[in-house]
Amino acid sequence: MDRRSFLQGSGAFAGLSAMGLSGCAKRVTAPHVAGAPALPFYDAVGPIIPIRAHVDRIFRITVCLRPFRAAGPRLDVERVGDKVVVHNYGHGGSGWSLSWGSADVVVRKALEAANGSKEVAVVGCGALGLTAAITAQRAGLRVTIYAKERPPFVRSSRATGSWTPGSRIALTSAAAPEFAAQWEAMARTSFAMYQSYLGMPGTPIEWTDRYVLSDMTDEEAGTQRKQMDGHGFAHYQERIADITPNAQEIPAGMHPFPTKHVWRSTSLTFNVADYSRQLMNDFMIAGGVIETREFHSPQEVAALQQKVILNCTGYGARQLWADESIVPVRGQIAWLIPQEGVNYGLGYKDLNVLARRDGIVIQPNPHGEETGWNDMNEQPDRGEAEDGVRELQELYGRMEKMRPQRG
Repeated sequence: MDRRSFLQGSGAFAGLSAMGLSGCAKRVTAPHVAGAPALPFYDAVGPIIPIRAHVDRIFRITVCLRPFRAAGPRLDVERVGDKVVVHNYGHGGSGWSLSWGSADVVVRKALEAANGSKEVAVVGCGALGLTAAITAQRAGLRVTIYAKERPPFVRSSRATGSWTPGSRIALTSAAAPEFAAQWEAMARTSFAMYQSYLGMPGTPIEWTDRYVLSDMTDEEAGTQRKQMDGHGFAHYQERIADITPNAQEIPAGMHPFPTKHVWRSTSLTFNVADYSRQLMNDFMIAGGVIETREFHSPQEVAALQQKVILNCTGYGARQLWADESIVPVRGQIAWLIPQEGVNYGLGYKDLNVLARRDGIVIQPNPHGEETGWNDMNEQPDRGEAEDGVRELQELYGRMEKMRPQRG
C-alpha cells in the first residue's frame, strides 16, 4: 500500500507542521535523532501556531447528512409530465469536490433536452445547485434557482471543506463498470475549476498542508481501514495521481509529534463561508434569480414554468423523490474560533482537524468511513464535540512532554 493510498484511505485530514511549535512561549523543536535522514532544505517545515483547544472556544456545532448512493451519484434524465428533470444528487462525502464536474455532466444533458429553449430551473441552492446554475449560465441559459433555503442554511454549508473527491462516492460492488471513468472526468473538471478561485479576495480556495500522525505503519493502517470498511467503498484516487501531491513521511527528529510516523501532504481547502458567498455573487451578477420555494412531490417540481429542471436537492431528494437508495451518513463538526496563522490540517487517532478561515473544524471519525452510517439524526451532540476537543488537548499534552527542558 503506497503512502498516497494510506492518507486518502485513512480518512484523516492530517496537519500540523514538523520542525517546531510556536506560540507565546519560545519556539519548540524536537531533538534531532542521530542518523535520521534529513529533509531537503526546500522541504523544511517551519514553526506552527498551536490550536487553542478549549471547549469554551467551541462557537457552534453543526451536523450534515451526506447523501450516499451505492451506485454513485444520480445523474440521469427523467420525464415528469411534460417536463424533463435532470438529476444531480447523491454524492456522499464528495459533493463540493465533484460539484463542477457533475455540473458539466448534467448541464450537457439539459442543453440536449432543452431543444433550443433558453430557460432552465435549478432546484436546490447548495454546492451542487449553485455550481450547476453557474455552469448553465456559462452555457448561455437563463437560470432560476428554486430552494427552501440558501447558504449558510443549506446542508452543504456544514461540510468539512476539504478536497475529497472519492469520499463515500459509491460501493465497488454496486457502481457500474464505466463509473470510474466518469468519476475521473468529474474530478479533473472540478479540480481545474477550483484553480481559478485561488488567490481571490477572501481566499475561498487555498492549498494547505495536512499531517497524519500514527503509531502504525501505512500497511498496518491499510489493514485496519479494510477491517473497518464493512461496505466496500469504491476508491479511484490512483486515477488522478498526477494532480494529487504525494504524501511524504517526515523523519523522526524532524517534527515535534509524539507518534512513530508522520506523513505530510498538501490538499485544497474550501473556506465554505466565503466560497458560497462568491458563488452566490457570481450567479446573481450573471442575471440569475433565486425564488424561495419548498417542494413536496415531483409533481410540484414539474409545475414550474421551465421545460428543463435540474434536481440538485442532495439529501432532500430522499424524501422529495422517494429515493430509498439514498443512505444518510451523519457527520458532526465542532467549530473552534479561527486563529490567525493557523492554516493546517491534522489527523490523529480517530480525529480530523482542519483549520479554515471561517473556523477550525474538529471532527471525530471513530469508525472511519463507517462513522454515521445510516444515521439521520441531525441534532448536535455536545458531548461528542467536547470529546473531540479533549482528544486534541491530549495530543498537545503528549507533545508538551517532548519539549526540551529549560535550564
